[in-house]
Amino acid sequence: MLLRILPIFLYLLSPYLEAAAKKPNIILIFVDDLGYGDLACYGNEKIKTPNIDQLASEGQRWTSFYASGPACVASRTGMMSGRHSTQLGSQPLRNDRSALLPAMLKRQGYATAILGKWHLAGYPKDFTKAPMHPLECGFDYHFGTPGSNDAPGPPKQTLDAFNTATSDTWKIPLIRGRDVVENPADQSLFTQRYTKEAIQWIEDHKEDTFFLYLAHNMPHVPIFASHDFQAKSDAGVYGDVVEEIDWSVGEVMKAVKSAGVEEDTLIIFTSDNGPWTVFGPRHAGTAKPLRGQKGTTWEGGFRVPGIFRWPGTIEPATIDGIGVNIDFYATFATLTGERELPRNKPGWMSTDLTPTLLEGEPSPRTTWFYSPDVYRSGKFKIHRTTRQPTNPHTRERTPIARHDPPLLYNLDEDIRELDNIAGGHPEVVSRLLKELEAAQ
Repeated sequence: MLLRILPIFLYLLSPYLEAAAKKPNIILIFVDDLGYGDLACYGNEKIKTPNIDQLASEGQRWTSFYASGPACVASRTGMMSGRHSTQLGSQPLRNDRSALLPAMLKRQGYATAILGKWHLAGYPKDFTKAPMHPLECGFDYHFGTPGSNDAPGPPKQTLDAFNTATSDTWKIPLIRGRDVVENPADQSLFTQRYTKEAIQWIEDHKEDTFFLYLAHNMPHVPIFASHDFQAKSDAGVYGDVVEEIDWSVGEVMKAVKSAGVEEDTLIIFTSDNGPWTVFGPRHAGTAKPLRGQKGTTWEGGFRVPGIFRWPGTIEPATIDGIGVNIDFYATFATLTGERELPRNKPGWMSTDLTPTLLEGEPSPRTTWFYSPDVYRSGKFKIHRTTRQPTNPHTRERTPIARHDPPLLYNLDEDIRELDNIAGGHPEVVSRLLKELEAAQ
């Protein structure tokens, strides 16, 4: 009986075994504070993003793709560990760096590099010696900044500070490996420098299987474009910065093609969270048509562009199912043949998205745990609490609003989260509350 079933089982499993055997190169382009509505392929009419649009048209463009947190560190924590930042308990990432995503890929034979922002080591006095330095977490090569490009800086990160910002205002070190290259770094050159490094690294490793994590500092405030991109867009300085990122994406795509590894390379483009719209259009983007922004649990804080391109393997499509950057861990594990996943660690929430990416099936993820008080199941989303963004002039936090019963929205019909339907659907509220508690 077993001998008759085995061939059928192997046949059904063959697409995933074949994918694992390929072990694709992976380029993860991760930008900072880019909004859901900042790209032309997501509806922006002022900012020109032809290279990212090409990436989307040649791959899968996800319309319900989420960051795993509404701010920098939380999102990166989820993405690099497959674990939700609010659920780590007594097992922080520094206690098991070998369980992080780059370390897993390195075990699978990948050459690994990070170019850009890390932000999982905090701001130690000497980042070059920090135990959470990228070189201690699975990366072979590192060139970038310890964290965001606004720290260290003025005592308060206010709108006035950003309005008068120069690179010298913000004492941001640029570090290669464990050596400080420049301090303060010229922030207007960040995107150019990372792109140049990416092109060279791809060329140097075209004979390897590689993971390149290109984590742009931009368009996080304070924003700077290089000379060639200043005053070029129809959307002011912010548009200039995004269009330079689009140029960078185009250069990476050219480098992959020139290296002869285009059909062997999965390129992913996404953002760490929603836009910091509170600082205005000069400094920040838009989440339109979504409500909210960075730091909030409205859709605009979490929902971001999500694009996956792998010529010859991923068929072009628009995917409306749910995906989260926390899912990269389980997905990359399937693609590379990794069997040992840290499922027993607190907060593990990673879901394998390969059935959708490789076969075009509906996303296996049907729920998302934004926070201990906010949850989505299918088309419905509840908020037990909500919060507005910080005051841009004082940076004071706004009080948390508590809702009993929770707010309920049908995201299929009300993507802007304006029509609270909790009163008419108490059974849905009750079901989602039970699911939320079970997910804690």
